[in-house]
Amino acid sequence: MAQTIIIADLLQDTNIRLVAASDTPRLDAEVLLAHTLNKPRSYLYAWPEQTPDSSQIQRFTALLERRLSGEPIAYILGRREFWSLELIVTPATLIPRPETELLVELALKRIPPDGGMRIADLGVGCGAIALAIAKERPEVGIIATDSSADALAIAGLNARRLDIRNVSFRLGDWCDALKGERLGLIVSNPPYVAATDPCLKELRFEPVAALVAGDDGLDAIRSITAQAMEYLQPGGWLLLEHGGEQGGQVQALLHAHGFTEVKSYRDAAGKDRVTGGRRPLQRE
Repeated sequence: MAQTIIIADLLQDTNIRLVAASDTPRLDAEVLLAHTLNKPRSYLYAWPEQTPDSSQIQRFTALLERRLSGEPIAYILGRREFWSLELIVTPATLIPRPETELLVELALKRIPPDGGMRIADLGVGCGAIALAIAKERPEVGIIATDSSADALAIAGLNARRLDIRNVSFRLGDWCDALKGERLGLIVSNPPYVAATDPCLKELRFEPVAALVAGDDGLDAIRSITAQAMEYLQPGGWLLLEHGGEQGGQVQALLHAHGFTEVKSYRDAAGKDRVTGGRRPLQRE
């Protein structure tokens, strides 16, 4: 006779198994089991003596094995929350990080509440930045670009699911998809990891092209800073997310390409995370 396994025992056993594979083993166990049972996490504690059926145990075991291999929870579940938006994510897109919300906050401060501006998000990925801005500023027209057709498809799917209609999607590498545009703001969270950075081992499930930018991690930012001025209106802003130790280098690149009011902004961990600059208010 097969041994009966209740939710409480399953969580305890899973927590122990995940200790070596995750910084948050208990949370991971709860999230995976709640997903398998199609219940909220609170259900696990309201009904700890419930017994999942054999098919549920099999599905849960398969998900657990993926997590034990190091696969991120977001890819296992196929979704991630960002700016209170539930976004579909796949291995074709980066997983949105909480620190990227700083880029959204800084962008919103530069966008009038009543719209009247066109902006662009370069390297849109799953759509996190563009869709968060679009939700807060529905009167603003947003161009979201990416060199990956697969990523654009996911971003477009997220826009439709969330009924966000003020974002258009274009295939192209950085500013290549902006021909003829004059924008009040360009934002981007481009690749900024160096090709030899040991952190890439921990990020092996995410798309390399969305992470790595040359030997020093700055190749994509060099391209964007060199191109962006052409597509900004006088007084328009460029905001770039980057690595925590790259603020000074990004500032230097912006200064070199004629941007003014250049400044880096720190994330919740106290690291420079976003650097921005402005096109001077000169006559055209």
